[in-house]
Amino acid sequence: MAHDLVLPSGRDIFYGDLDSAEIIEARIDLAASLRMAARLGLSEGICNHFSALVPGHPKLFLVNPYGLAFEEVTAASLLICDFEGHVIAGDGMPEATAFYIHARLHLHKATAVAAFHTHMPNATALAMIEGQPLAWAGQTALKFYGRVAVDEHFNGLALDTSEGDRIAAAMGDADIVFLKNHGVMVTAPSIAEAWDDLYYLERAAEVQLKAMSSGRPLKIVPKAIAEKTARQMREGNAQSARMHLDSVRRVLGDE
Repeated sequence: MAHDLVLPSGRDIFYGDLDSAEIIEARIDLAASLRMAARLGLSEGICNHFSALVPGHPKLFLVNPYGLAFEEVTAASLLICDFEGHVIAGDGMPEATAFYIHARLHLHKATAVAAFHTHMPNATALAMIEGQPLAWAGQTALKFYGRVAVDEHFNGLALDTSEGDRIAAAMGDADIVFLKNHGVMVTAPSIAEAWDDLYYLERAAEVQLKAMSSGRPLKIVPKAIAEKTARQMREGNAQSARMHLDSVRRVLGDE
């Protein structure tokens, strides 16, 4: 399922202070997101990956190392990599598809400060069916109205930069992409917003699948109301997401 990646070491490249208070906070946020994702059943073995640009270093990104389950990841165990494939700090290597997808997203997509990729069960189930994944029938789903792209072209594992470039292009200006036959990618301008979107995306997918399983027609929200609700839900979203991730950190404590 996953492939190891042999990258050159970049530890002899000087990038300045990589232990600032802001970077430490980013490490804590990213590790907390990974561990809570595991607690909620959103991870898959030692596969899947979360990344975020290193504060103050827009050409470096944090990512979980290959070989650790989400619940094992700590702030200190996260790797720092550059876009050329050097591991700048940390022990281990990223999983191959983590590097080739995430590095290219961070490189090409200015709003992708954070990029979370999972095969979380309900959203991935919607990525496996024909047509648009979200039906815009539930309030939670409307958080994502106008923000979702669909990549219809599954090409196997992303084991080169061209596949990462293709996925980035498929996303366009969207924040979330459903990768058909694969999973989902959530990008956001902060780790907290990526976590918040990931959590609510899975909840929206879960209730939609439950409704679909009834065999009764879904009651779709009219377009004008969906657009209005989406705007309402985006107001104050960054602050709400920050509070959401702070609550996750409190719940996790010192795990």
